[in-house]
Amino acid sequence: MSGRRWRVLILALFVAVGLVLVAAITARSHVRTYGARVLHISINSRFVHGRMPLTLVTPSGGGRDRPLLVFLHGRGADQNSEISTQLFSALRALGSRAPDIAFPYGGDHSYWHNRADGAWGSYVLTEVIPKALAVLHGDPRRVAIGGISMGGFGAYDIARRNPARFCAVGGHSAAIWTDAGLTAAGAFDDRADFVRHDVIAWAKAHQHPYGHARLWLDGGDEDPFHQADETLAHALGTRVQVWPGGHDFDYWNAHWRDYLGFYTSALANCHQPSQAS
Repeated sequence: MSGRRWRVLILALFVAVGLVLVAAITARSHVRTYGARVLHISINSRFVHGRMPLTLVTPSGGGRDRPLLVFLHGRGADQNSEISTQLFSALRALGSRAPDIAFPYGGDHSYWHNRADGAWGSYVLTEVIPKALAVLHGDPRRVAIGGISMGGFGAYDIARRNPARFCAVGGHSAAIWTDAGLTAAGAFDDRADFVRHDVIAWAKAHQHPYGHARLWLDGGDEDPFHQADETLAHALGTRVQVWPGGHDFDYWNAHWRDYLGFYTSALANCHQPSQAS
């Protein structure tokens, strides 16, 4: 596929995801929490220069010293976009093993990396994670990071900066590109910015790029990022889990039990050294 056709396809994809996002926001008022607690707080960030919203979810039963999952949203979404009945149902099914979840806000198209308009990766590592752990009284030795689309890329980019921080890293329909010329408008400041955050090149250059963290990649069989995700998976020595579907909330909401099952398993027996991010 030519670079021009690829960019047209990606633009159409973002429009479609935007329409799905509107429907998802409309449906939030009908979400069942199954006893989970949802807390909306904010962080006065020195890295992204403003007061940033942060949504925290504690499963039914609560309690101190739970593991923490940091989950990053996709392009055009926000800190509440993944709040759904399917999410809470999956948490309930895990019972006392379920992790707390932190949903930070990453702007419209930050792609969660340090760039001209803000140090988004540093924001997550240095402000979001410590804040979530402090508020929820979570276990600082058991932290995982994952995300959808833009957030999937962000999880892999952030985790490579401090692999020892995370028990698991997950990308769900991760927005990965193999070349700067193929990227969507606004995803990176310029070619040099892409090169600095090229997770495929990073994986190829390091024998154990994410230390002992367990890794996950998945995507729909109609997802336009599938081939690039396969390239990343090959470099990491892992594989992409493929299910029927596209790059949309119908696909992601259908797999919350799979996602949370992976993170819960990875966090259960992982005790990374407690550290300041």
